[in-house]
Amino acid sequence: MIRRLFLIPILFLLGISAALAGSPAASTAGPPASAAPTAGLDAIAAYAGTWQTDIQYQDTPYSKKYEAKYQLHNDCWRSAGYYACDQVVDGKSQALVVFMYDPAKGYSSYPIPAGGSSTIHAGRVLVDGKTWTFPWQTSKGGKTTYFHVINTWTSSDGIDFRQEYSEDGKQWKTMAQGHETRVKG
Repeated sequence: MIRRLFLIPILFLLGISAALAGSPAASTAGPPASAAPTAGLDAIAAYAGTWQTDIQYQDTPYSKKYEAKYQLHNDCWRSAGYYACDQVVDGKSQALVVFMYDPAKGYSSYPIPAGGSSTIHAGRVLVDGKTWTFPWQTSKGGKTTYFHVINTWTSSDGIDFRQEYSEDGKQWKTMAQGHETRVKG
C-alpha cells in the first residue's frame, strides 16, 4: 500500500498520510508567505491547521482510479527537538507524525498509524524552497519500487501535491494528484 504523508502530503507525510491512500530534505526555505521563511524544525508549523483536500487517483499497479474530498486537520505542537502532528481526517485520528531536524542531516519523520504498528520506519523530508518531497521505497521479491509525495506550496494557504512511483528511481509515473486549501476561521 502507498502512504500519503502530509498532504503536506503530509497525509506526511505524509507521506506522510498512511491511513488514507495506504502506505507512501533539506534547505531552510519554507512555504511562501508574506513573512520571512521559517528555518529548521519550526518550518513544519506551516502544515498546522485545517485543510480541505481534493485528490484524483490514477489507475496504476499501486492505486485505483477515483476522486476523493476530505478535511484534514493537523493538530500540531512543538516540544524541544520534536514537532508532532496528529493527523485527523474527517474527524478521525489517522496518524501521529513526529518530525526531527538536524542541520547536518536535514529533516526526518516518524509516522505512527492510529492503533499502533509493529513496524515504524523513519522517513525523510527533502525541503527545497516551495517544494517539499517525502520519499520512500519498498522491496518485494528482490524488486525495489520507489515512491514519493511532492508538495508544492502555491501560497501559505495552498499546496499542490502529487504521489508518484518509479521502478528505477529516475522515471516517475503519477499515481495521484490534488490540491489542499487551508480552511480559515
